[in-house]
Amino acid sequence: MRTLLYSIGLMVLFTITACGSGMDHPKTDQDKIAEELDPTRNKETPVDPEWESRLGYVNYTKDQFKNERDRNQAINMDRNKMADTIARIILRNDGFEEIATLVTDEEVLIAYDKNNDVLTDNEAAELAKKSAQSVTPRFFEVYVSNNPALIPNIQSLHNSTTKRSNYNNTLKQIISEMEKSPQGKE
Repeated sequence: MRTLLYSIGLMVLFTITACGSGMDHPKTDQDKIAEELDPTRNKETPVDPEWESRLGYVNYTKDQFKNERDRNQAINMDRNKMADTIARIILRNDGFEEIATLVTDEEVLIAYDKNNDVLTDNEAAELAKKSAQSVTPRFFEVYVSNNPALIPNIQSLHNSTTKRSNYNNTLKQIISEMEKSPQGKE
């Protein structure tokens, strides 16, 4: 009897252990970084397949904004989506192999690796710059670089906020390096 209970207990233990092995294991830091850098992480599937082909339209009157709260409501931009959109637009063009895009509150930084056989340095810079300008408000400064060594530098800022003390210095250093590359037509 004791052997039977012991055998049943072992079988239950093995069953529980076997079932538990299919569970998700904690993610490593490298897995978390890879997931965070995945440009498709913010991609939402539209509920209505025709949603993206619809036109955007609003109509307001001044009277509708008499409420002080409505007039001072902050306008928010999703910088991740903007950076994702810029990178996707650029990569649709032949000649670009890799793109890193960072959008701050006033700048867009784009570092890329290109195929020299397809685009000249100035053509690539112009294409990257115009692609960013087509997505961002006009007051944004766009900096581009054909130096793929700057991609990790841009990546290092992706988790930064404008409130970090070394953020501005790092940003200025990267921009200074980027300005050494062709910036397209002036």
